[in-house]
Amino acid sequence: MKKLFTQYYRLALALSLIMSASPSSALASQNGAINHTISQKSSSSRSAEKPRPNADRFMVAVGKASYYATRFHGRTTANGETFDMKEFTAAHRSLPFGTIVRVTNLNNGKMVFVKINDRGPYIKNRIIDLSKAAAKKLDLVDNGIGRVKIEAYN
Repeated sequence: MKKLFTQYYRLALALSLIMSASPSSALASQNGAINHTISQKSSSSRSAEKPRPNADRFMVAVGKASYYATRFHGRTTANGETFDMKEFTAAHRSLPFGTIVRVTNLNNGKMVFVKINDRGPYIKNRIIDLSKAAAKKLDLVDNGIGRVKIEAYN
């Protein structure tokens, strides 16, 4: 499981290199020290070409985000994984499981990458439910909800 999650972080790092965001600060602040070597398997087939900004982005939405934590900690998610509120995961109504999503808090500009592993939110007018770890990085824990932009990537 840890190896799979490390691969997601490497994918997120590769995506951040494509985007205009600073790749080392985007993930290094999220998970401590990051191995900046990206394996051939996780890099794009266009690795020899010059990266195109936002080339693999397939969905952008703006709306309210909330988070879920202790009540669901240890329970099985919709994709069969065990929910861990300390991991960087999220629930979305329709995005495929395993999709990497960049979530940006529009109030303070903080950003985090999460992996979709559950379905929800089930409250009207919310677009994503974040794990507590992701909500903490975005400073959403105190308010419980916040206005965010989500960008989903292949």
